[in-house]
Amino acid sequence: MISATHLHAMIVHFPIALLFAGFLSDLLSLTTKKPFFKTAALYLLVLGALGAVVAYLTGNAAGEGMDDGTGLGKAMEIHEDAALLTLVLSLAAAAFRVAIEMTSFKPKWGHAVSVALFALAIASVARTGYYGGELVFKHGAGVQLEISLTPDAGQE
Repeated sequence: MISATHLHAMIVHFPIALLFAGFLSDLLSLTTKKPFFKTAALYLLVLGALGAVVAYLTGNAAGEGMDDGTGLGKAMEIHEDAALLTLVLSLAAAAFRVAIEMTSFKPKWGHAVSVALFALAIASVARTGYYGGELVFKHGAGVQLEISLTPDAGQE
């Protein structure tokens, strides 16, 4: 059966990839002035923000009961705070971008502000990923070690 920890580890890579690809598309839209990249950035941003919601929810489920005296509490709190900031920034960037694209109000500064919000979200994604990596690789959060005390049947 798939645990919340496994589910979070599988899900979390989607918003990371979608948001980074979207940000690169946004940068390309600024440099090439091609509408394809601006449209792609919008869709990738929205999908990445929705993925961030799912990653945050699965992360909360994965963290339930994990600090059972192992000392992970502070490291998990830092990662969770970073994830919440990422969630808020990615949703804000997506909402702002959708509002600009779907309304007739298109200020000249709108795309620049959208890219700046997106950049903040990307920085937050990187920070959250760093702390998530620390949890797993430094503190062993969610890692299950099963050591067999008897040799396998085929080995001598």
